[in-house]
Amino acid sequence: MKYIVIIGDGMADRPIEELDGKTPLQAAFTPNMDRLARTGTLGKARTIPEGFSPGSDVANLSILGYNPAQYYPGRAPLEAVSMGVQLDNTEVAFRCNLVTLKHNRKRDRAIMEDYCAGHISTEEAGELIEALNRELGEDSITFHPGISYRHLMVWKNGEYELECIPPHDIIGKEITEYLPVGKGEDIIRDLMAMSVAVLEGHPVNKKRVSEGKLPANSIWLWGQGRRPDISTFREKYGVSGALVSAVDLTKGLGIYAGFEILKVPGVTGYLDTNYMGKAEYALKALDKHDFVYIHVEAPDEAGHGGNYRDKIRAIEDFDALVVGTVIRGARSFEQYRILLMPDHPTPVEVRTHTADPVPFVIYDSTDVKDNPGVTFDESITERDGIVVIEEGHRLMDYFIKGAL
Repeated sequence: MKYIVIIGDGMADRPIEELDGKTPLQAAFTPNMDRLARTGTLGKARTIPEGFSPGSDVANLSILGYNPAQYYPGRAPLEAVSMGVQLDNTEVAFRCNLVTLKHNRKRDRAIMEDYCAGHISTEEAGELIEALNRELGEDSITFHPGISYRHLMVWKNGEYELECIPPHDIIGKEITEYLPVGKGEDIIRDLMAMSVAVLEGHPVNKKRVSEGKLPANSIWLWGQGRRPDISTFREKYGVSGALVSAVDLTKGLGIYAGFEILKVPGVTGYLDTNYMGKAEYALKALDKHDFVYIHVEAPDEAGHGGNYRDKIRAIEDFDALVVGTVIRGARSFEQYRILLMPDHPTPVEVRTHTADPVPFVIYDSTDVKDNPGVTFDESITERDGIVVIEEGHRLMDYFIKGAL
């Protein structure tokens, strides 16, 4: 049996007035996802346990079969391992976003204008992170470049018992009441404040402003944690796996799970990503593995951007180029199962994640169902007779073993 998991990050949403009360998933043209819904087992899963922030880290950890209450280490340590940053037991990793702050005239207050600095390029961001390391780095503080706006700060002998708010949760809000609170807050707040002086006058940002682009004029630190101890997927389920994603967070989960991380050219985590390449590389990986995890970030980014047209576009590209490619390619296997789902909702209206249950469908080539008229969208969660997974980490047991 071959196992294929396809995740449309943040794909679920809420009804939108401009779409006549439909969600982007309902408004989009998705013949391939609908085909799976009509022939698979339908269900809903709660991927965010009570008491956890509704992040992609928690949600994907749950989907992979790991109970967040037992295994969740914080977001940044997962990204660190993907970026080749090996944490020792004394180090705390923080996610380091390059963001755009809009200051008032007195410069004593600022609004979070954009959580990703206009999706700054990786090349531009690399120059800015290098400047931060040069000006603010020291023996105990180091900055590490990632992709686009997503980077890392490592604090040796640092504190991690802080409340740090993700920047995408406070778009358009004054930042003062959302600054980090807890042990070591002064150091973290000072780094964020000092980064403004380093970044605002940097040639990269001067050029971006002259071109009408948003400057990356501050960092935002969050998602902190220490190195986790996670058992491998093979130890849990007896199968080897591979994972494809443009996001260091998801790739980090895959590394800790013992997966082969597939390197696909042209993956960006945004609307311009190489959708089909992800599907093709994943199918090829099944020549030597029995399990593959395909993660696509684009719908989530569109949700954070508050643009329902972009989200519909991302969903339709996901359906045509990822789901469609997988359906066609999987027919070459004698027996296979496909799990299709969002990891969490990212409603356009609120521009951040929510903890609502998400729909899923499991297609089994040896047990084809007949669900006439069903489409793959949020309405699945309201149907009678579906499989309900209240503890999201048990969904993988159901997918692999066919029972809870």
